[in-house]
Amino acid sequence: MLVKRNDLSVEQKNVEIIARSKSILDILDQLKTISLSDSTVLLVGETGVGKELLAEYLHQKSVRRYKPLVKVGVATLPRELVESELFGHEKGSYTSASSDKKGLFEIADGGSLFLDDVDDLPIEMQPKLLRAMESGGIQRIGGTRSIPIDVRFIAATKVNLKELVDQGRFRADLFYRVHVVPIVIPPLRERREDIPVLVEHFLRVLAPEKTMVVSKEALRALINYSWPGNVRELKNILARTILFANDEITVEDLPSDIRGENPVEMLLKSCSRCFVEEEMSFQQIVECLESNLLRKALELHSGNKSRAAQYLNLKLSTFRDKLEKYHLA
Repeated sequence: MLVKRNDLSVEQKNVEIIARSKSILDILDQLKTISLSDSTVLLVGETGVGKELLAEYLHQKSVRRYKPLVKVGVATLPRELVESELFGHEKGSYTSASSDKKGLFEIADGGSLFLDDVDDLPIEMQPKLLRAMESGGIQRIGGTRSIPIDVRFIAATKVNLKELVDQGRFRADLFYRVHVVPIVIPPLRERREDIPVLVEHFLRVLAPEKTMVVSKEALRALINYSWPGNVRELKNILARTILFANDEITVEDLPSDIRGENPVEMLLKSCSRCFVEEEMSFQQIVECLESNLLRKALELHSGNKSRAAQYLNLKLSTFRDKLEKYHLA
């Protein structure tokens, strides 16, 4: 069953987790044990590591598997609609409320509610979420009665929530409410043994009509790449590569940054001015090299600052400061 409404999906399906690494296999064992309870689970990991897939796996293994799994990406919800989407509204509660509307909590009743990117929940909405989690009931916008709800909460975050608490951007009481059973998912670069089986799986899924293989050199390049976008990036790269490759994916079919061109090699190829202009001072050469490296990293990652910073092994805050310094922001 799959029903979509904006950023919402309610589904029930078989979930296949592709992994060979001990870290992921251990997580699957943990989730099987956790599924026997109704404890709130917090999935922690970088963008693209597979938090949503693990939420589906947890729901499928639980006694709630025949009820809905409602998934909502908090980061993609318009700020002014968060409350209405989560809790619903009564007819006439505001100008455009032409009829009663159930919120995600009601839709998930009896099943599981997956709040992805819970770190992006507006601060003014956090007390209302906490109240719903603790009381087991919600009240629609414009409503006067409490509606009982029975859901299993699964949350996911791409950042350290404790740091947000320290910064005053996430309530401490809500943090302790969602941080009951934290599961930290390692990035793909820390479990490279998963890459060959993931490649084989994605080739089978993305090109079922083809018999595609990957050369040893290409597979070695895929394994050695840092994968700042994790499993999602691997899937997208393979989807693009399959379009242009023949029966065998070779190193030449892969994007340049995966073929082994590290930042220094990229810099030497792209910035000849620094090495031919004799009148440039040492400081000018450093600034020329640095600004060009920042620019090329952004180009390689389609303007994504987070991924470009990871590619250069820089903190995002440092990367942004340097962009500001060279007027590249």
